[in-house]
Amino acid sequence: GSDSGAQRHMAAALVFRLHDRGPELVREVLLERGWEEYDSQDHEDQDWNLYWRGSTFSSLEYRNLLPWQRLNHHPKTVGITRKDFLVRNLRRMRATCGSSLYDFSPTAFILPNDYTRFLAEHENLHLSRERSAYWICKPVDLSRGRGIFIFQDLKDLVYDGPVILQRYISDPLLVSGYKFDLRIYVCVKSFHPLTVYIHQEGLVRFATEKYDLSSLRNLYAHLTNTSINKLGPFYTAYKERVGPGCKWTMNRFRHFLQSQDVNELLLWQRINNIVTLTLLTIAPSVPLCANCVELFGFDVLIDGRFKPWLLEVNYSPALTLDCQADFVVKKALVSDLIDLMNYSASDSLRQRKMTGTDQRLGPGPLPRPRLLPPVDLNRTHNDQQVRPVGYRFSHRSWRVLKSQNIKPTLSLIYSSMETEAPSDRTTGLREQHVPPVRVGDFIRTFPFNRATRKASQHTLDVKKVLQELQRLTNQLVPGQSEKTSSRRTEEELKKKSEGGEKFESLFWGLKDPPFIRPSLKRKENSD
Repeated sequence: GSDSGAQRHMAAALVFRLHDRGPELVREVLLERGWEEYDSQDHEDQDWNLYWRGSTFSSLEYRNLLPWQRLNHHPKTVGITRKDFLVRNLRRMRATCGSSLYDFSPTAFILPNDYTRFLAEHENLHLSRERSAYWICKPVDLSRGRGIFIFQDLKDLVYDGPVILQRYISDPLLVSGYKFDLRIYVCVKSFHPLTVYIHQEGLVRFATEKYDLSSLRNLYAHLTNTSINKLGPFYTAYKERVGPGCKWTMNRFRHFLQSQDVNELLLWQRINNIVTLTLLTIAPSVPLCANCVELFGFDVLIDGRFKPWLLEVNYSPALTLDCQADFVVKKALVSDLIDLMNYSASDSLRQRKMTGTDQRLGPGPLPRPRLLPPVDLNRTHNDQQVRPVGYRFSHRSWRVLKSQNIKPTLSLIYSSMETEAPSDRTTGLREQHVPPVRVGDFIRTFPFNRATRKASQHTLDVKKVLQELQRLTNQLVPGQSEKTSSRRTEEELKKKSEGGEKFESLFWGLKDPPFIRPSLKRKENSD
C-alpha cells in the first residue's frame, strides 16, 4: 500500500535535470514549486520533464525528445550568440533589408579576414578629420569581458586569434558620470511560428569608475561586465546616484528616465525592435524542433542621444546571485520562464509511471513512441511545406480517467491523445490560439498584431514583418503618426468586420505597459 502511495506521489511531481549541478537558482525555484530533481539511480533515462544546461544539446538529444520533455535551448542559435556570426548576420540583413531598420549595430570588422577593410575605414575616418574614432576589440568566443581592450591608435591593435573590432560608442548616456548598459531578458518560446517574450525586469550594469576617454586602459571605467567590476577598487563604495555595487533593477532605471527629456515609449520600442530584428536574422534557419524554449540575454547600450545599440547576445545568461538587484530580478525571471513553458497535469505522467498496469506491453523496456514531429537539424522551417502534426493530452480524457478510477496506462494515454491536424493556409490562424499577451512579467512582443502573426505562421515573411515594425515605430515618432493613422483605421475596421479571435498586444518596457492600439490613439490625439 505504501509503495503505491509513493508511486502516486511520484506521478504528480514534475522532474528536472540539471547538467553539471547548476544553475543553483533554477534548482531552488523548481524545488520550491514542488518539482523533484532527476537522479540516475531513481529515474529511468527518459523520466524527466525539463533538461537545463548551460552548453548546447547534441542533435541526438533533440531527435529523442518525448512529448512531456522540454529543453532550455533551441538548436542552432549560434548565429546570434557568437560575436563574429552576429556581425555577419546583421551585415547580411543590412544589405538585403536596408539600413533604415538595421542601424542598431556599431560598424564592425572580423579580423584577420577583414583587416584590409578595417584599414580602409580607419584611413577614411582619419582623412575626414572626424572627431577621433575609438575602437573596441573583443575575442569572438569569450564571455564576461575577457580579452577586451579599447584603442585609438593602430599601433595598439594586437591580437593573436579571431577577434571582432567594433566602433566604440564614445558618447554613452551616463548616470552621474558612470557608463552603463542594459541586460534585457528575452524568451523565444518558439521559432516556428516565431513567438517572443521580453521580461519587464532586467539589469542595468554599471562601470565602477567615472567614464573617461583619456584613460582607455582603465576597464573599470569602460566595461560594464560584473565579473570585471566586482574586482574593482570602488565596487563596494557608494557612488553618486549609482550607489554601492554595480547594478540596478530595470525598475530603478525607469525612475531615472523620468528625470530625462526622452520619449520613453519610443526608446523601449526601439529596444524591442532590436530584439525582433536580431532574431529575424536566424529564425528562418533554425530547425523546426518542438518543446524547446530559450532565454537569451541581450546587451544594449544607450548613447547620449537616447539611441539604443546592440552590443551582443548572450547564450545562457548568468543566473548567479551577486547582489540585491540579482535577487530581485533573476528569481522572478526563472519562475516566470517556467510558467511560460506551460506544463500541464499530464506532463507528470512520464514513461515510467505508466508501466506495470498495462499487461500487453510485457516486461522489458517500453517502446519509444514517436509523438513529436521528427527533428532534422539540417532542414529548416522554410523547407517545410506543412506544419508537422502535434499532439496534446486531452484534459477531457484526463478527467474521464480520474472519475472512473482508471490507472492511466501508456497505451491509454496515447490512444486518448488528441491530434492537432496540420492546419492549411486558410484555417491555420483560427485553429492555433493566440499566445498569451503576458505571463508574469514576460510581455509578448512578437507577434504583436494579426499581420505579424500571419507573416510568421508558415514560411516567415521577413519583408512583411519589417513593414509592420516600421509602421508601429513610426506611430510613436512625433509628426509621423498622421501619415499612417487614416490608413490604419481603415485596416482596423476591415479586420473588425471580418471577425475572428481578438488579438491584443502590450507595449513592452513602461512600468504599466499600455495596450498597443489605445496608446497609439492617445499618441495620435496628442500630436
